[in-house]
Order: sequence, then structure tokens, then C-alpha cells
Amino acid sequence: MTEAPDDAKARRAVPPVICYPVHRLPKPDLALYGKALASARVTDTVTVPPRDAGTFRVPAGHFFRIACIEGAQVGDLNLWNAHDLSERFYSGKTRALHGTHVSTGDRLWSGFPTLRPLATIVGDSLVWYGIDDFGGSVHDVIGTRCDPYTGNLLAGTQYHHCCHSNLTRALADVLDLPLSDAEGHVHDVLNVFMCTGFTRDTGQYFMKASPVRPGDALTLFAEIDLLGALSACPGGDCSAEHSSDAAACHPLRVEILAPDPATLAGWQPPAKNSYDRSHGR
Repeated sequence: MTEAPDDAKARRAVPPVICYPVHRLPKPDLALYGKALASARVTDTVTVPPRDAGTFRVPAGHFFRIACIEGAQVGDLNLWNAHDLSERFYSGKTRALHGTHVSTGDRLWSGFPTLRPLATIVGDSLVWYGIDDFGGSVHDVIGTRCDPYTGNLLAGTQYHHCCHSNLTRALADVLDLPLSDAEGHVHDVLNVFMCTGFTRDTGQYFMKASPVRPGDALTLFAEIDLLGALSACPGGDCSAEHSSDAAACHPLRVEILAPDPATLAGWQPPAKNSYDRSHGR
């Protein structure tokens, strides 16, 4: 059938239903985290070079802050359980629970079967941006990361400094793994500072110049011991293209912050998901 049916208007008018109502989702104690953050001091700093990636470790109960330091730049973030790489950030479920873009109070969830918060966003200097007239917003969990395979598919290129490759090299180096083993652990990202959305007419994923400026930062609380990897995207502010050396690129900084333990009295890392995994058998 190619022509619209007689009841097409009525079918389109059916109101939407939120897939995953979150009113029963445990809410983070932002007041507690805020008190802890106010006491926190920087214990380590990692500078991520342009068109490359860096790794960092964050103990449970500490904070990490991703900062723009020299010029508008977006970053692609992977997170793993520091003791078990099979538990890693699940962008799809994070998107289903919180929306296409995340900000203060939202959490970054791990995949099955653990499905628990890995980190909670406690500070976002770009929260003012909201959703623009194009439907764009920042810190997306919809893009997968720029990669050499799509570049080869669309343009026949052999580009080695896209975010997928940067993250692969960084993980291989920090864990002394072969590239082929490390690549299997690289996963869909949180696009930090990236401004994206979907076009209203064709539904295509778009990017536009990030509003990030030096001094802007995204601050997160580590709910469990984390290993992180951050790529400074070759697209720079992603205003034109990525997967090439054409854009102006800048470093990003990651700070690890330790709070006064007394400020987190009574806090415990989240338990793994309690589903019994019987799957009906």
C-alpha cells in the first residue's frame, strides 16, 4: 500500500506513551554528592591529546571531571568496571531511561546482566543549552563513535585516528592487550560536549558546532571502581566533518577528585541487578 489510508490522520494522532517510566527509578542523592564534591581535591590529571585518547582510573566514591581547556572540542567516552571489562557502559539503555542527551542527575548505566549505575552526572556547565530550534542538544547517547569502518564504507578511506581507533589503542596500551582483543571491548560512547539531534524531515542523525568553550566541564561521580577512556574527536567541535585531519582539534583534560570520606558516610556502591536470570526456564 503506497497511498495513505482513510484513517491516516487518526493513526498519526494517537498520543505517545513513554517506553520506560522512570518514576520508580532510584534517584541519586545529588545533595549528598554535592556536599562531597565541595570537599573534593584533585588527585590526578590526564591530558588527552587532539586526535588521540587517554585512559584514567576512578575509585568508587570519587569524582571525575572532563574539561575543555584550549578550544571547542568534543570527546568520546567509554567506561568499564575496573575489575571486569565485561561490565561496561550501555548507551542504549541509558538513552531509553534518560533520553537522547544526558545532564545533571542522569546516570550512565552498565549493560546486562548487571544493569546498574556506573556513574552519575553531578555537574554540567552546558545545562543552559537545552534543546535548540533544530532539535539539537549536548552530551548525546545516540551516536556510536566515529570509526574507520564507516569511513571506508562511505569514502574508501583508511583513517586511523577516529574515536574508535583512538579508544582501541588506548585500551590496548593500558592493559597490554593486542589491538584485536582491545577492540572487542570498545563500545558505544557518551559524546561529551557534542551537539547533535535528528533532522525533522528525514530523521537523520546530525551534528553541529558544539557550544563548549574553555572552562566548560562535565563532572561525574563514580558509583563503582571505573576504568575510563576518552578520545579527543578528530572532528574538533564537529561543526563540519570528522574522521579526517581537516578540523581544528584541541586537547581535553580529565581530573580525578577525591572527596573527604566523611561526606559520604553511609553511601554504598549500587548492587548488581537482582533479576534471577532464569529467563523462563
